Amino acid sequence: MAHLRSRRRLALAVPVVLSLTASLGFLPAAASAAPRAVPAEQAADAPALAYVVNTKADHRTIASVERAIAAAGGKVVVTYDRIGVIVVHSANPDFGEEIRRARGVQSAGATRTAPLTRAGTTDEGAADFVTAAEAARTEAASARTPGSEPLEADQWDLRAIGADKAAKIDDGSRRVTVAVIDTGVDDTHPDLAPNFSASQSANCVGGKADTAEGAWRPYTADDYHGTHVAGEIAAARNGVGVAGVAPGVKVAGIKVSDPDNGLFYPENVVCAFVFAADHGVEITNNSYYVDPWLYNCMDDPDQKAIVDAVNRAQLYAQRKGTLHLASAGNSNHDLASDAIVDDSSPNDTTPVTRTIDPSECFDVPTQLPGIVTVSATGVQNLKSYYSTYGRGVVDVAAPGGDRRYQLPDTPSKDGRILSTMPNGEYAWLQGTSMASPHAAGVAALLKSKHPWASPAQLQALLKAQANNPGCPESYDQDGDGAQDATCEGGRRVNGFYGFGIVDALRAVK
Repeated sequence: MAHLRSRRRLALAVPVVLSLTASLGFLPAAASAAPRAVPAEQAADAPALAYVVNTKADHRTIASVERAIAAAGGKVVVTYDRIGVIVVHSANPDFGEEIRRARGVQSAGATRTAPLTRAGTTDEGAADFVTAAEAARTEAASARTPGSEPLEADQWDLRAIGADKAAKIDDGSRRVTVAVIDTGVDDTHPDLAPNFSASQSANCVGGKADTAEGAWRPYTADDYHGTHVAGEIAAARNGVGVAGVAPGVKVAGIKVSDPDNGLFYPENVVCAFVFAADHGVEITNNSYYVDPWLYNCMDDPDQKAIVDAVNRAQLYAQRKGTLHLASAGNSNHDLASDAIVDDSSPNDTTPVTRTIDPSECFDVPTQLPGIVTVSATGVQNLKSYYSTYGRGVVDVAAPGGDRRYQLPDTPSKDGRILSTMPNGEYAWLQGTSMASPHAAGVAALLKSKHPWASPAQLQALLKAQANNPGCPESYDQDGDGAQDATCEGGRRVNGFYGFGIVDALRAVK
């Protein structure tokens, strides 16, 4: 799970945002982007690589491009007519170059650098599971606070943003669903089952949505990331385990991780955004980056095609009323800087060290227009030591945990985030992967209170209710006399916290 938000988020410069949005302005606002059926024999072979081919969203152009795909040795897997994105498999090593010359093709490129096999997140460090003895100790402490969940005494994160008090006023509406685009969600967990929406869940691996019963569940217990995230958002207040930030809303799971290597390929994410939009999801949480490139540079045709395809899908979802939140990354990088060294891409073959310009190479989906970027904080409301940051990049901050420098006065004294795990278990994790779902939970509370708010309005509300501690006078976390990160900006907006740390209590008031 190396890419589950151990990524960084790039500062998308205004001219690029405008050009991305303008280039996709033809996309319809309300029509379905559901994929057209493809004959089974057309995609039956095991090709060498997967591609996305982007074109105009009209049937005549798409039909012409599909003929060109076949002529170039490609097999269409799925076509998303309404956003002009076609997922293709091809064993032709020159397919990308040939199809980019075809009439009507706006961009096209490989979505991976390794051949297809059968068929990254942003947590920082391995999970630590709660033992029976630890649970008993925490339950005894929780019992001293009436109305608490059994393990809530260890949930410092809820108290840090007032979520415990907010739940007594408004715990969220069941008309609001947050979809966890991730490694799958174990909906059989007793803390998740009461709020799980199976009708808005799917497996999008391969680029086509599979809605068969249980298709959204994790492959194994080791694919726990999505289940942990789901609990942070909407674990029920039902006298079992933990509580979520918005325990009254619904949560869905859209699985996008490859079964063999756990990577989040672009075609899977395109499918997830379109599926969420077409199934009435109000909010998505994205605690990952799209593999195999940590940064997708617009001067590379393959990487440009990835940016184009995923952006079309997420903009389509925004136009249908879906707000997206994404984690900032765990590299402690300043994404407002002039250059960043990326030594992790591509992560499906052999990485090559490269220096990228964050105004021209983008973390997807985090840096795409309209997506809320979330940095991580610890119990002291300081930026977590690992959290990526950047003035003009980070929108808001939320608890993601910090076991190194910010330890809470709780039964466990653990500075990480406690949440649900597959098979009815609970464990500690930290990372901006954990921060984003806290912000998504607050966004869900705001959507519950303001059901007619558009994604842009909802984002504005999220920023307005946040509390900004301002830049710290010093950020020498390890005490060696050197600043571990530099916060730029003022009390209203800055690089560490954006507009501030989200506040669930203010959201419901």
